[in-house]
Amino acid sequence: MGAMWLPLVLVVSAALIHATWNLLAKRAADVGPTFVFVFTFVAMVVYLPWTMWLLFHGESFWGWEALLCVALSGFLHLIYNLCLQRGYQVADFSVVYPVARGSAPLMSSIGAFMLLGEQPSLYGVAGLIAVVVGIALISTQGNLASFKEPGAHRGVQWGGLTGVIIASYTLVDAFGVKALLIHPVVLDWFSNSARLLLMTPWQWKARHKVRERMRGKWALAIAVGMLSPLSYILVLLALQMGAEVSFVAPAREMSMMVGALLGMVVLREAVGVWRLVGCGVLIVGVLLLSSYN
Repeated sequence: MGAMWLPLVLVVSAALIHATWNLLAKRAADVGPTFVFVFTFVAMVVYLPWTMWLLFHGESFWGWEALLCVALSGFLHLIYNLCLQRGYQVADFSVVYPVARGSAPLMSSIGAFMLLGEQPSLYGVAGLIAVVVGIALISTQGNLASFKEPGAHRGVQWGGLTGVIIASYTLVDAFGVKALLIHPVVLDWFSNSARLLLMTPWQWKARHKVRERMRGKWALAIAVGMLSPLSYILVLLALQMGAEVSFVAPAREMSMMVGALLGMVVLREAVGVWRLVGCGVLIVGVLLLSSYN
């Protein structure tokens, strides 16, 4: 049991950092894909020395499987960031963020039940119900009739879509660090490189608008570029140390409650009692899902 303390500390630290950089990204939601492009470039510059040092000392093993893993990871992380920024444009941070984080293990479990033939246990069914109830409480603040209002469900839609992407890249990256022995820092850096490469032709066409769009947002991009990779590298390090995905996933979800509180305190969003209760129910659901087998 003692051996799991360090991975737990890494994952909890990652959760706190993750909630923080998402809060900063929400404050630049109006910039959209350009903000994603800029903070990805910052991340590449900041983490380049560490990556080069690891490559020079042979800390990663390469082959066509590793290259495919990095390319797929970069693509999924790009879709994740674009969906997340779009969600922050159209809905409250305290809705999109918890739904995105909570729906990821929900989607993973449903996929395991439907596609892999795994048999749901009583804990699994209870976890699925709790996650759905938690999402409903967060998005409606306890007033389910609000779903009838135009646009009330947009935060759930974008948060849920983001959750699907989170579940996908988590499996890909876990395979990369555990089976292919790619160092977490190296995997994250090359994943960012692939993301930047995919975005460059798109952003090049609008290069004359970058300064205008980023006015007043450069500091946010620098902060997100430094914190976003760090939060995920800590998670990948925990996985590489032997922690199971079923252990890491629920431990990360404490960031949902942190995100809701930050939305209330910093962004002055109307979180309310029901959203906090919904976060609690969501966390319980995630814990139940992690123990369904």
